[in-house]
Amino acid sequence: MAIISQLYVVKVGSSTALSSNHTVYEEIQRIASKGNKILLIVGGAEGIHKYYEQIQREIPFLELSHGGHARYCPQEEMNHIYNAYNQIMMPFVKDKLQDQGLKIYVQCAGDHGLVTGKQGPPLKVIYNGKKRIVRDSLYGTYYDCDTQFIQSLFYSFDVVCLTPPIQNITKPQQYLNIDADMLAAHLSVHMNAHHLRFVTGSNGILKNVDEPTSTIANIYLDDPLEFVKGRMKQKVRAAQLAIKEGISDVCIMGPFMEYSHATWFWNMENANDNYDVLNKMIRIPSVSRNEEELIHYLFHNIRIPGVTTRIDKAGNIVFEKGEGEHTLLLLGHVDTVPYLWKVTSDKEMITGRGAVDAKGCFSNFIQMLKEIDVPKSGKLMVVGAVEEEVSSSAGAYYVRDHHRADAVIIGEPSGIHNLTLGYHGLLKLGITIQKNQKHSASKDNVSVADHFYVIKNELETRVREVDPDHVATTTMVNQYKKEDTDILEAILNFRISPGVDVDYLNKLNLTMSGEASIKVLRATPGYMNKRNCPLVKSFAKSFASQKIKVKYLKKTGTSDMNTLATKWVNTPIVAYGPGDSNLDHTNEEFQLYDEINQAQTILKDAIDHWFSQFSEVEKNDYRSKAVEH
Repeated sequence: MAIISQLYVVKVGSSTALSSNHTVYEEIQRIASKGNKILLIVGGAEGIHKYYEQIQREIPFLELSHGGHARYCPQEEMNHIYNAYNQIMMPFVKDKLQDQGLKIYVQCAGDHGLVTGKQGPPLKVIYNGKKRIVRDSLYGTYYDCDTQFIQSLFYSFDVVCLTPPIQNITKPQQYLNIDADMLAAHLSVHMNAHHLRFVTGSNGILKNVDEPTSTIANIYLDDPLEFVKGRMKQKVRAAQLAIKEGISDVCIMGPFMEYSHATWFWNMENANDNYDVLNKMIRIPSVSRNEEELIHYLFHNIRIPGVTTRIDKAGNIVFEKGEGEHTLLLLGHVDTVPYLWKVTSDKEMITGRGAVDAKGCFSNFIQMLKEIDVPKSGKLMVVGAVEEEVSSSAGAYYVRDHHRADAVIIGEPSGIHNLTLGYHGLLKLGITIQKNQKHSASKDNVSVADHFYVIKNELETRVREVDPDHVATTTMVNQYKKEDTDILEAILNFRISPGVDVDYLNKLNLTMSGEASIKVLRATPGYMNKRNCPLVKSFAKSFASQKIKVKYLKKTGTSDMNTLATKWVNTPIVAYGPGDSNLDHTNEEFQLYDEINQAQTILKDAIDHWFSQFSEVEKNDYRSKAVEH
């Protein structure tokens, strides 16, 4: 099943949904405005209460034999529950989301068999002080949903809103009541959602229910949860189901959906080791332009003494340690290419989207903030950039234009024995060909596809004159008809060698016939750092101390190194990080913890050597002043 780009499943409790404070709708609008799709699940307890008041009917409950109570749902009451959702909850939610300018589709989950379930077993209850069995209460558990229909709705709507009840899979004419939290959790798993949010009246899971600021930031599989009480128990069960079965990151948030008052759930043990941050980073999906959840998690949860943290205007996470004039920048990226799969880890390794490219590298950068002693004259800046995997490279461009540094280490996988000194540049061209429709058997017909191959060959010839060592790839071809016109759109990538004149684009003739147009989507030059700079020498010393014969790399890909180098012409820039870059953008990314450890050792040693050139100056100045005194 294809994954919907950046899908949020948001479960909102009925009290929050019907509240006079509409912050939750504003937050949903904010999320949708960034191009995300939202599957909204709305609970109904408050709406059911209002409906029963309107019809002047008492809500029946059952006293369960093991303690607790459950709503009694025989057929007659099930009809009233259905009406409560249809007449109270759905119209209210629809109006509030439309007020936000959103296109919303809303229906009861069970209508037309969209979501089906199985009826639960008979209930053991206490009635008039005696035990008895109740068989006619229509409550159920999730069974299946029509994922293709829900996906199709997102082509036309920003928000798809579903509410209980669901349809009985064995008796289609019958509805079954279901807990909305569990419905949201199952749909999150079945739809392969990127993020699952339970929005509730309190600020996440509270350690002390009487203390609103006692939110627990992280809950792991092995955590004791005896302090969880009442309705929150069901939310915790739903959250744990989702993290065990699905790919979403899962958290319970307060009514204002604030990151600072949220509890994240983790499908891992609380190991509290060097790999904790890496595990969490991989488990929070962050496909390009959807990095916000990961950025905010890091902003609110990475606390290191002596380190300041902020989010810059591009959305990058920025850590700084030290206030000296000599700045070393560690620039990683937090976004990944699309397609997610379930993250798994054991004592030796972790696999998941972004493990290699390039969350393993960035988690090592965060570890450096803990381990490096920055001299008085130095500053260590660690930046997690956004949008590295797409042409915009918004994070790196912002860094280039608004930050400064004396040397840069890019967080990209090189393998622990290698240091990357350069990358090819990227010339990305958008080709559009439009031709009047003709019969394919016409004698003089040249189809748009035929025309494209002629243009591609011609462009390759022209680029070869500028760069004989370029690498060319067609990354997209889309052909379609519009009225009587055949249209072909394609994207060509040319990887431009380091050393080619940075002004190569002006020397390249991109003019074609009137039926074809060419748009430059990106033109970034290649870059190659010199071997004799202090930064490379610092790495050389580090490799030598580990008895590693270093290999210097020039890669045919492109990284944020190229973006910085367009302006930071005299700034040494290298790339280093653990992982096999051959796994980049594949569905087989994994990181070995041993390699993570070795890369951290080499990286720390290299950074210490780079800073030592300034700390030695500080020592000499101090000794000179001491002698003068």
